[in-house]
Amino acid sequence: MAELDVALIGAGGIARTHLPAWTALRAHVRIYAPDDRAPALAREFGATLAGTREEAIAGATVVDVCTPTDTHPEIALAALAAGAHVLCEKPLALTTADAALVAGTARAARLRLYPGHVVRFFPAYARLRDLVADGALGRVAVARFTRTGRYPTWSPWFADPARSGGILVDQMIHDFDIARWLFGEVIRVHAHQRGHLTAPAPDGAVASGTAVLTHESGVITQVVGVWAPPNTPFRTTFHVSGTGGTLSHDSLDSPGLRVTGSDRGAAGAAGIPSGDFGESPYTTQIAEFAAAFAGHGPEPRVSATDGVAAVRIAEAAVASARTGQAVTLEGSPA
Repeated sequence: MAELDVALIGAGGIARTHLPAWTALRAHVRIYAPDDRAPALAREFGATLAGTREEAIAGATVVDVCTPTDTHPEIALAALAAGAHVLCEKPLALTTADAALVAGTARAARLRLYPGHVVRFFPAYARLRDLVADGALGRVAVARFTRTGRYPTWSPWFADPARSGGILVDQMIHDFDIARWLFGEVIRVHAHQRGHLTAPAPDGAVASGTAVLTHESGVITQVVGVWAPPNTPFRTTFHVSGTGGTLSHDSLDSPGLRVTGSDRGAAGAAGIPSGDFGESPYTTQIAEFAAAFAGHGPEPRVSATDGVAAVRIAEAAVASARTGQAVTLEGSPA
């Protein structure tokens, strides 16, 4: 694979997660962030420190956007204007219109744009996708996804819905994307949120969100998100039921997946990963994107259209939670 010249914009936690993957791929990385964390991050990973965003982007093959959500469209559009492909952390934007603008700009420029929906690369969810697509669960009727982690008070922008979209957008968009990936387009969203929903969020703040998605296929999905008190272990679960059986997952359990009530249970469960998965899903994701950026390999499992669709569902969830009414989605994502 040809060496990639990567401009990484941002120096927070997600940038630190992306950097080892770019290093493993022997990419040349320039880091820019308007804060005092960037120099130390560049030294730690042997990257080059750029003095301005423009300096970082100039000549880059790929721009990796690892900044707060409200800045994503501006940075992605600047990268595309400079002729660079883009990896943008999820969500692509706070609104469907902005996400579609970025996706449309990339398409018109014949540049690649991939949103960082990394949960598609976690082994349990990838295995779930394979089993659903293979018909191992028969005709799926209902599914439930949960995601719990401590309230992200370490960066004040998370609690500000004008910057992050709040729990429905910042956290639950992961499972909105997975639900659509598995069961098809979402045509109706009914959501609710409660708890501490504004900035600043003090230590000990909690918030939760719930959303019921109706898919065009007829599947009903419930998504539950929790921003919990400190020392709460990170945990994800799913429970998917169909005419051929039920598949359950709990990230704190071993084995990570269980198939019950299916004639194909034993065969379907064989080879399911559990425990230490080895390669980081972030590394798997970036390696898949990097191959596409370099013009090699199959199309990645997540596209710009998927990124727009996820924002569309999340935006509908925010509107539903605000009004208390279900929101109907018409047409297809751009």
